[in-house]
Amino acid sequence: MRRKVELQIITETIQGLIPGAAPACLTVRVTETLPGTVGHDGEPHKHTWTGSPEGLGERVLTALYGRPGATPQTSPLVQAQDAKRARDLGGEIGALTAADHELTSAPWYPVRPGDLIHVHYRRERAGQMPAFGETYIVGDAGDGLLSMQLLANTFPDSVDQFLASGMVGCFAVEAADDPLYEAWFEAGPHRLAIVRDGRVVHDGGAR
Repeated sequence: MRRKVELQIITETIQGLIPGAAPACLTVRVTETLPGTVGHDGEPHKHTWTGSPEGLGERVLTALYGRPGATPQTSPLVQAQDAKRARDLGGEIGALTAADHELTSAPWYPVRPGDLIHVHYRRERAGQMPAFGETYIVGDAGDGLLSMQLLANTFPDSVDQFLASGMVGCFAVEAADDPLYEAWFEAGPHRLAIVRDGRVVHDGGAR
């Protein structure tokens, strides 16, 4: 899903180079003019690539993020921080914009009272935080706001509980317009599962 959103943003940006143009009628041409060469028509020899905005967008997306499944998934916040360290302002803004668009355009959005939010943390390297999960429930906080309270977690008892105190329940929200926002950006949609009325409406683990 995330790649589809990013591809859409890149493609629409390319299409926007000609304001008002019909997307189906657009093609992109990249031309290399070889200096010091002359063809039969008296013009310099040229190498040309021609394709659709979608085709160019796919090439740009692959160059930025690799082929699907080629790189580990990371949260939107981590992606933005990586881009910031690389002084890539476009990449930083793009990561946050794509994540916001993916969230707010989801058919199940916004969350509702009674929704269950499960966050899964996998162990990535030896010595780091162990794999565990935690489940939150969305509630009505009044005045049009929503809460997200921790129901349960599977943090191992054998692990330092001081570490647990800094991790478990960190996405609990007393009252907010969108209590899911922080978990979506910091943990990442790939770590979230959302259940509504007994049905999984978002399964990040299946991405």
